[in-house]
Amino acid sequence: MRALLAAGCLIWLGSLGPAQSFAADTAIRVRALEPSDPQPSAQAVANGSLDAQLEPFSKAPGHNTWRDYWLKLIPHEPAGIDGTPVLIMNATRGLQAQLVAYRDGKVVPLILAANLPAFLGARDMVFIVPEGVPPAQPLYAHLTSSSGEPQYLSVSHGALASTLALGADRARMIALTFGALIAVSLAALLIWFVLKDPLFILYATMFSLQALYVAYLSGQGFDWPGLSFAAPLDSFAWNVPVGLSGAVACLFTREIADLKHFSPRVYAVFGWLAVAFVIITAANVAKFVGGLDIVNMIGNVMFVVAAVFTVIVCVLAWRRGNRAAGWFLIAWILLEGFTIAAALRFLMTSSLGSDSLDYYGLPLSMVAASILIALGVADRLRAQRAALSEAERRAQTDPLTGVLNRRSLIERLDAACARAKARGLPIALLFIDLDHFKQINDTFGHPAGDACLRAIIEPIHAELRQSDVIGRYGGEEFVVILSSADAAGATAIAQRIVDRVAAVRVPGFGEPISVTCSIGIAASDTLGIWGEPLLARADAAVYVAKRSGRNQIHLAPPVLA
Repeated sequence: MRALLAAGCLIWLGSLGPAQSFAADTAIRVRALEPSDPQPSAQAVANGSLDAQLEPFSKAPGHNTWRDYWLKLIPHEPAGIDGTPVLIMNATRGLQAQLVAYRDGKVVPLILAANLPAFLGARDMVFIVPEGVPPAQPLYAHLTSSSGEPQYLSVSHGALASTLALGADRARMIALTFGALIAVSLAALLIWFVLKDPLFILYATMFSLQALYVAYLSGQGFDWPGLSFAAPLDSFAWNVPVGLSGAVACLFTREIADLKHFSPRVYAVFGWLAVAFVIITAANVAKFVGGLDIVNMIGNVMFVVAAVFTVIVCVLAWRRGNRAAGWFLIAWILLEGFTIAAALRFLMTSSLGSDSLDYYGLPLSMVAASILIALGVADRLRAQRAALSEAERRAQTDPLTGVLNRRSLIERLDAACARAKARGLPIALLFIDLDHFKQINDTFGHPAGDACLRAIIEPIHAELRQSDVIGRYGGEEFVVILSSADAAGATAIAQRIVDRVAAVRVPGFGEPISVTCSIGIAASDTLGIWGEPLLARADAAVYVAKRSGRNQIHLAPPVLA
């Protein structure tokens, strides 16, 4: 799969084949003694009596399938080693090594100081070079394999303290990455329990699989409690999570890009791609029955197609105004950049030791991507909430004047009356009717009538408090709910509204149109009624104002017993 990565493959990618062969470090030449039966003793090999039978390890036919053999490690004079010198053998996990030196006519075993996890399921076996053994003296390694997989190794020098410190830094970085990815996954899962949005389940699944992927790909997970059970699985331990995360990524992409509403066909394509990723993941069993190369080839093509397709879809969704898809696109490009760089390094170099890329760049890009995608999810929720708020506002307001519609007005009236009664406070209603409205429509046209309705809203609002509510009751009729207002206070407010409306002039229809209004007032403190009965009394009062000459107010009087 590394060739796929170099070509710009999907970010969630793992090697579906065995580990790549890495040549020995240039500082140490490696020569091999072909397997024989019986194997020579350590004394016979270490004293140099079999050196004539040695050949360059990398050129020995079938060297990566040997199961029991000897190597001669010929170091150059290492420079700059500060502290206890060690020899570091990077090898696949199925390879066991015993190193010996020849000193004063005796075979001296090298102590294995540490087994450090390494990328692609490998490990770094750190051997301490015995005292008295010159840095340039050849060492011998007896290698045995308990695995049927091809075995690869590379050898280098180092200092014990710096090597162990580097191993600790690597372990810490991968552990922090794993912890961060699991943390955001758990947070998304908890949010899903509240919001029930499938996007959170997909997010949690995708990044928990990514956490497993980076843990096993780096080799660290094989040594962790709870994850070490996957050690016998070798490359399957990271192939399966990465394949399944590709499937989940397809489902996530179609949700965050809102393809179900904007492009149902593309939505269905991503669904089929997810199925294909699951199938290609299951097809890894071809490793045991043959045909793994074909599976790899199909997987390569599928990853490339999915990657390019996803980028195109996200760009189009972003250009359509979907900001969440834009966040996802940024995260995607970030991860692909680091993944392609890592793939190119694997292809073009012979060393696994690029800590800045393998242990910092790639893991940190995953964490950064999880944060960016979380921002995208949050942005999507913000857009949904804004759309819902706008839909609610439209459902509650009159489209012509922008005030509450009749249904919302009655709901507010009932709530305001219940609140006022519970607190022992009065409430008053103003029933406002625009004078001569039919004449305005007949003379100037309905657009002029609509303009007059809109024009009186601002002068009415100018006399209201923040707690007061205005709504359109129907036609040219408006109702104002005055919270905590008694009859005297409501009367004063109504008179000021009449005066303000009388000063309105509506231009644009020939001569500026003058408008006036009549207002009926009903107050709970004088009438002792609430809700719609109070509204009916205000309605009756406005008719009295109109019969009295219009452009005036009338307070509904108490009903005499």
